[in-house]
Amino acid sequence: MSTSPGRSPGRSPGRSPVRRAAAVLTPPAAVAAAHIAPAATWLPVVRRRLPRLAGVGRPGHVALTFDDGPDPGSTPCFLDALEALGVRATFFVLGDSVVRHPSVVRETVRRGHELAVHGWSHDRPWRPAPADDVRALLRAAGAVRELTGRCPRWYRPPYGVLTSGRWAAARAAGLRPVLWTAWGRDWTAGATPASVCSAVAAGLRGGGTVLLHDTDRMSAPGCWRAALGALPGIVDGCRDAGLSVGPLAEHGVPPAVPRSRSR
Repeated sequence: MSTSPGRSPGRSPGRSPVRRAAAVLTPPAAVAAAHIAPAATWLPVVRRRLPRLAGVGRPGHVALTFDDGPDPGSTPCFLDALEALGVRATFFVLGDSVVRHPSVVRETVRRGHELAVHGWSHDRPWRPAPADDVRALLRAAGAVRELTGRCPRWYRPPYGVLTSGRWAAARAAGLRPVLWTAWGRDWTAGATPASVCSAVAAGLRGGGTVLLHDTDRMSAPGCWRAALGALPGIVDGCRDAGLSVGPLAEHGVPPAVPRSRSR
């Protein structure tokens, strides 16, 4: 039996080995790309094009937010400092810390602050796991609701990385993702109150949302003291500019539309 020119005997017609391998690998690559592509919102240039996601609210107001707590060793210090300044804030809490430190959570609410959800744990979302994302976020929101009797409205993912799975999880939990417009870079070992103030001032405008941390759980040991020491300067700077400071609830960012439940 004759063979076609350029084709080895016994080899079936069709795609080359390279093309066949590419065809096998393309679906996982496409899934991974779809999973991580929305995380580009972490980049300032992208967030500026999405003002609601960045937490842009009323021009005369600044939203003050804290991530990674509650922490019994540091969060109470922030509560005392905020009370002395006459400021309320939004605390994006981790569900596993909520269940470990319920008294800190209750005290945060008692002092008039708002609780939002930062996830169940501070994990890295590089592998697609949409079902796990939904379960974890529902669990975290449920922990806040059961402990405080209040339904949280906002969600900020760990590291600010919004994958497609985390977008879907936020929708399932009835939470609106909110990132930030200015941060203090207060998680580093070299952070000082002055450096935190300077970093916040560099990115802050009226209507902005400030990101700080009330714990060093995921940061350099003791770095929370830099954020704590920066608070008076940040608040005074806003007030000197004619801006009020408060939680996201007063910022003018609309919450997510609650999902309708079947009866």
